[in-house]
Amino acid sequence: MRIANVAGRLALGAGDRWIDVANASGGVFSADPMAVYERWDEFRAWAATIDESTASAHVITGALENPVPSPRQLIAIGLNYREHAIESNLAIPEHPVVFAKFQSSLTGPDSTVTLPSDGIDWEVEMVVVIGTSASNVALADAWDHVAGLTIGQDLSWREVQTRGPAPQFSIGKSYPGFSPVGPVVVTPDEFADRDDLAISCALDGEVLQDGRTGDLIFSVAEIIEYISRGTTLEPGDVIATGTPGGVGDGRNPKRYLLDGEVVEVTVSGVGTLSNPVRHER
Repeated sequence: MRIANVAGRLALGAGDRWIDVANASGGVFSADPMAVYERWDEFRAWAATIDESTASAHVITGALENPVPSPRQLIAIGLNYREHAIESNLAIPEHPVVFAKFQSSLTGPDSTVTLPSDGIDWEVEMVVVIGTSASNVALADAWDHVAGLTIGQDLSWREVQTRGPAPQFSIGKSYPGFSPVGPVVVTPDEFADRDDLAISCALDGEVLQDGRTGDLIFSVAEIIEYISRGTTLEPGDVIATGTPGGVGDGRNPKRYLLDGEVVEVTVSGVGTLSNPVRHER
């Protein structure tokens, strides 16, 4: 199952079409893209009943927006690929490196991101969307709490991120537009192997990151188990699972985003999230 935010309304994928959920359900489910996660199991059961006549009668068109526009918690995992830890000149972590991003940094597909300075870096991420409340979750049960997977970009102002005396990850990665998410959410059953997906980032068509989520140091299940020990994950929360090697700060010479470039990040089975960037004037 694929769901999306089409012009501000919750939509269900039906082949190459999108169904307006609120209209097709007769108002049983809200048009609000966030509200569905509070009723995830009920929604999945309803979606399984959709037939061709219902789909044809309730097609919606419009631009795809962030499918998870206002999560309670926007959580990220740092240094979760060995190559990225190495290029960052940091030790391979022994437990998940967890930090929070601010909700105001979220944006969606095709939106232009304004860069407040030079020195802004790219980081493709596979993003997990929580479907049912998770607290003290056992490893074997972790995937049961996942609504689906989507794609994220963790733009990072490196100079701000590394200011002392302690790292400033949250603010350095939370400027407006620094957290594009989309274009759709795909349920785990749609993947042949949900734990091993191709993940990449390209600038103007030049591939700079190319990895697989099977190389995560801490898997999706391990991340959920770990975080849920310390905080309750709520429906609609999102977790960015880390970025593979190939970021600009790890290159010699270093390379950062330039005015007018287009950042395209891809996760196999989900799609591609594209965002042009512009320098602030």
